[in-house]
Formats: sequence, C-alpha cells, structure tokens
Amino acid sequence: MAELVIHSERIKNNIKQLSSFFKENKIEWSLVTKVFSGDKAFLNHILTEDVIKNIASVGDSRLTSLKNLRAVNPNLKTIYIKPPAALYADEVVKYADVSLNSSLTTIKALNKAAKNQNKKHHIIIMVELGELREGVKRDNIINFYKEVFTLDYIEVIGIGSNLGCMYGVEPTYDKLIQLSLYRELINIKFDTELKYISGGSSITLPLIDLKETPKEINHCRIGETAFFGISPLNNKPFKNLYTNTFEFYANIIELEEKNNIPDGIINNANIGVTNSIADDSQKTSYKAILDFGMLDVDKKDISTSDSDINFVGVTSDMLVIDIGTNKTKDGNTKYKVGDKIKFTPNYMGVARLLNSKFIDKIYV
Repeated sequence: MAELVIHSERIKNNIKQLSSFFKENKIEWSLVTKVFSGDKAFLNHILTEDVIKNIASVGDSRLTSLKNLRAVNPNLKTIYIKPPAALYADEVVKYADVSLNSSLTTIKALNKAAKNQNKKHHIIIMVELGELREGVKRDNIINFYKEVFTLDYIEVIGIGSNLGCMYGVEPTYDKLIQLSLYRELINIKFDTELKYISGGSSITLPLIDLKETPKEINHCRIGETAFFGISPLNNKPFKNLYTNTFEFYANIIELEEKNNIPDGIINNANIGVTNSIADDSQKTSYKAILDFGMLDVDKKDISTSDSDINFVGVTSDMLVIDIGTNKTKDGNTKYKVGDKIKFTPNYMGVARLLNSKFIDKIYV
C-alpha cells in the first residue's frame, strides 16, 4: 500500500517557531488543522502540551474535526474557521468556543443554541474585502453589528477578513487598514471594545515580517505555513521553517517495456486521465504502474525530483508513469517491481492523501 510519511518533529518545530514569531509581533494566533481532517493520530502526535501552550486556539472547518479535537484534549480552545450552517448551530456552540460568521440568520441560530446550552458563544464577524468569499458587505457593517449586539448569548470579540484563498487577492496594507478603521468606527458607534482584528493567514506572514501590515492586526489563522513551512504569498520558505515535512511513497506493482501508443479503437468510455499521445507508434519505453489513483490524490498535487519520470495515465486506483530506458547514467537498471517512487505532495495533496483510507499514514 502507498504511504504518506509525516515528519512530526519538523511540524512541531515549525509551530513552536511561529509561536515565537507571533509573540515578537504581539499577535495571537490560531493553528488551523483542516489539512488533517481531524485525524486523531495527528492530534496526538502533533498537539502536545509543549506545542499548544502558546497558541490562542486550534481551528478547523469541519465539525467532526472539532469533535475529535475536544475528544483528544477537552481543555483545548477551539475555533470554527468558516461560517457555519445554521442547521448545525447546536453542535457549533457545543464544540467551538469561537466561530467566524457572516450571516445574521446563522448568528441568530447560534444565539438560540447558546441560550439552550446556557453559555455565551464568541464570534468574529467577517467582512468582504474583495476576495468574494465569506464576508459582510462593507456598506452593511454598521447595521449588521447593530443587530448582532442585541443578541444576549452572542459575544462579538472581533472583526476579520479572508484574503488570498479563492481568487488570491493579496492582503495589502490598504486592504487590512480597512479592518482597523471599521473596528474603530464600531467601537465608537456602539461604545464597545472589539478585542481582535483577525486579518492574517499564511499568505500574510511575509508582510507581517516586513512590518507592512497595520499594527492593529492582532490575530492570525495559520495552517499551510505551520505544516509546510512556506507562505502562499510567494511560495517560498518562511524564515527557517522546515519544508520537507511530508513524503509520499508509491510501490511499483508492474514494470514492462511497452508501446507509447495504445492499440485499438479508442472511445470515450474510459474513466481515467491520460497524457497526450506521442506520434511515433514504433517507439517504446518502460512503463511502471503505481499503487494509487484518482481516488487518493490528484496527480497535479504531487511532484517528483526524478526528471526521468513522466506521467502517462491514471485511473481510480492505479497511476502509470513512463521511466524511459529504466537505466541509470552508468547503465544499471534503475527501477524494479517492488521499488518505491518518492513524491512530494503539496497542501491539497496531503489533504487528499490523509482522507484516503487506502493510503497508510506513518508518523516519524
């Protein structure tokens, strides 16, 4: 079975370094674990007391993941990092200390659920700053907060935004200063004091490091950089964090020299995905079949350092690669059946591999 190797200590080191970075910049942060989909083995390996002690909360976008977080560590402060569905308000209040919201209907449902559970539910109201994902429209912010402030079991603790996740709108100073101005306006208008401006994610980290974000930004939600060591702003390593945190190994289950063009009438009944077919039907090369497929991971989300490997095709449970002559530079056989091919998965690759029940997960 193909396997995903997870370097726990490297990830833990990344999280600790980020905690130090945020402390230096007087920013609280939430660790976003959605890439692991609430995997209990991960939670036990990574979220040890020495790691979480300097984190404000741990966040996820799935209720089942929050349940697992609470099951592993009942004292962990949790944050639901996307606007919840009103239907699940009871569970959101039960398993999340904080949730990000942009719908009055949902917030009212959360208020009712919190009343039934005799507890206050904390929320951060998200504002639309151009990414066209979740967020209250800017011309409706005052009226929105006015209604929310009437709810007895909801405590508004901040204002936030989400940039860079869908269209890739950059979190520039001009974008983020709007959050600061809106918080100031709300504080004055309603004689309150919103604690957080949650305007930071992994894409914001290089800007924070360069002091190019408003000093009022005091909360960040970080996932990708903690686990992969890079910022999606430039896809470069952030600070001296580990980037070699995940490795994917697939087994060669067949290796033969075959034609480069299929033989027969080709129709549209195939369920796989193939590369473009070469013109020279006489040409052959060595093809290796690997023990994973489309159900496990998208081929575009994994890469290999072996320049001799080229993608041929993939079906639900097998992937075919072309390895040319299958010879090393000195003429020796390069691969054989039973050997493993190493790939490096990106964020989405890891997320999908972790969700596949057909892939072994190995923590080292």
